[in-house]
Amino acid sequence: MAKKTSVFWFRRDLRWHDNHALLKAFLHSEEVIPVFIFDTNILDQLDKNDRRVNLIFDRLQKLNIELGSKKINIQYGNPEHVFNKIIRTFDVEAVFCNEDYEPYAISRDARIKELCHEKGIDFYSFKDHLIFHKNQILSQEGKPYSVYTPYMKKWMTNFNKSLLKPYESKHHLKKISTKKLDSIESISEIGFSKTSYHLFSPKLSENSIKDYENVRNLPTHDTTQISVHIRFGFLSIRELTNVAYKYSECLLRELIWNSFFSQILWHNPHVISQPFKKKYNGIDWNSEEKINLWKEGRTGFPIIDAGMRQLNKTGYMHGRVRMLTASFLVKNMGIDWRLGEQYFAEKLMDFDLASNNGNWQWVAGTGCDAAPYFRIFNPISQQKQYDPNLIYCKKYIDDFDSYTKNTEPIVDLKLTRMESIERYKRCLSNEKS
Repeated sequence: MAKKTSVFWFRRDLRWHDNHALLKAFLHSEEVIPVFIFDTNILDQLDKNDRRVNLIFDRLQKLNIELGSKKINIQYGNPEHVFNKIIRTFDVEAVFCNEDYEPYAISRDARIKELCHEKGIDFYSFKDHLIFHKNQILSQEGKPYSVYTPYMKKWMTNFNKSLLKPYESKHHLKKISTKKLDSIESISEIGFSKTSYHLFSPKLSENSIKDYENVRNLPTHDTTQISVHIRFGFLSIRELTNVAYKYSECLLRELIWNSFFSQILWHNPHVISQPFKKKYNGIDWNSEEKINLWKEGRTGFPIIDAGMRQLNKTGYMHGRVRMLTASFLVKNMGIDWRLGEQYFAEKLMDFDLASNNGNWQWVAGTGCDAAPYFRIFNPISQQKQYDPNLIYCKKYIDDFDSYTKNTEPIVDLKLTRMESIERYKRCLSNEKS
């Protein structure tokens, strides 16, 4: 008699431990075929030296090592074509995966679910990378929140430690199937180049987590180094939330911000291309002709240029510096926030659509619970406050002395501040008339 066989589809949950859908697949089935798909709909939009593709490929190899002789079926192509091949090749009863709430992922999963049902195959998806999702945090009127503080308070009211209980998926690896498709063996097979990157080890010790609030605004200090691990699911959100809940209310609030932005995207998918607050649709942005000076870190403001050079060189940027570089582009250069958001999306190792979009719209004043449009960060005073000895700036700006002598500021901060405020006022005035 044939074994009860299912497919587990890895996406942003690249771990064997504490994996919700993986455990459900193990409990449902006698054997589980693990699959990862390098999705051409996503990869075709990326640079062929993208560090994140290398990171994912290397992570899959690490997971394979943990399996021994068994392997993850690493595929390349359109997910519908890949699943058609899987269904033709194996007698599969069900497909399991963890939910993804980005607009493309929602439509992709709907197509795969429909395909499975046409073939008489069950399709199951589960909440995994958030503690609360979709409609689990709503106001008393049953509506999604658009302001963080009441969302956070409701989140905390609904929270209990039982939600952090790990899913003991790693205990069942013996159920991984030996069935294989032809699998991708090297990154060159999918048209990408081997590119170096650095993956920081997450700092989850009690001392590191307790110190988070003290150092999180200082670009000279490393914080928890968890963002990439959470983005790609190397760590589970339950593991991290448990540590934050024990030792750092500040870090817990940051995790709730990520959840807040995720539910904003879920309920308001228009934000991927438009302001959350549609009254800002008519902002008269400046030409983007100088955007390369910002991208390349040649603005003449050391903390801005250090941040952009760190991003270009490493794929990382300190959180406060992200806010400063974004504010400078939008408010001082007067360039559409969507262009900056897109550049961060191309470069950040920890890029997450909901958080990136939410934070850019926060800075631009166009988003939910955003900073007011007249809040404009001064890169000079910010550098004096958070990098007074220029340690961060000198780390990422080569030949700093030559830089300071030869790089002139590209904007007048006082003048562009006034221009920015007037730009927003005009938009609001036109919107009313």
